[in-house]
This record gives sequence, C-alpha cells and structure tokens, in this order.
Amino acid sequence: MYHPIRVLFLCTGNSARSQMAEALLRICGGTDFEVASAGIDVSKQQSKSLDRFLGQSFNYIITVCDPARDNCPAFPGDNERIHWGFDDPAAAIGSRAQQLAAFRRVRNEISERLRLWVAVQRRQLSEKRPRR
Repeated sequence: MYHPIRVLFLCTGNSARSQMAEALLRICGGTDFEVASAGIDVSKQQSKSLDRFLGQSFNYIITVCDPARDNCPAFPGDNERIHWGFDDPAAAIGSRAQQLAAFRRVRNEISERLRLWVAVQRRQLSEKRPRR
C-alpha cells in the first residue's frame, strides 16, 4: 500500500522560509508528499502553531533555520531530521527592491534544494513500489 512521504518544515516564526518550503514542495512534490510547516517559538512561551503537530509522526522533519534546529522537539516514530539553513529574508534591510531580492534569492535556494531532494525521494519511492 502506498503512503505519501510526510514532511514537516520548521522555522522559528513560520513566516517565510518554512512556508515557502511547504508551498514549493506542494508544487513540485505533488501527491507523493504530505507537507506542513510550523514555527518554533524560541522565547520562554510555547509555540501554539507547533503544538498541533507534536503527537503526529513524520518521515522527515526539516529545519530551515539554526534556532529551529537547536530547539526542535522530539516527534514520535522513526523520522529523519534534516537541516537546511537559509538566510531569513524577513531580516533583509535596504530598499524595498533589495528586500524583495532577498525573498526571491531564498525562494530560489529552497526551490533548488527541494528539486534535488524530491528527485532522490521519488527514485527511492519507485524502488519500493511493487512491480506489476
């Protein structure tokens, strides 16, 4: 029986990088992936957005910023943790055009990383699917 690969992208605020990664994987991964994103609050308060995923199992937990990697909670199951550190485009300073360029650069970096990763995952999926 086929099950999609479950992926959770984590970042501190869930305002840029993790949401970009979620949207891009939905586009390039199609039905082979079930994807979500959440934020980790690194202050003294618990992040409510991450809480909804804590009891769930994922094949992959992918952190896209260093604080999320360093503060990532435990998830049930035998998941694989991956860290892809990307600059925070929301922290970009300068003109509006410079800030937009920072968002586009990070989006393109995430897209390229996902394109390669999805190709590897699909190869592994095809090897696991029963032959008819």
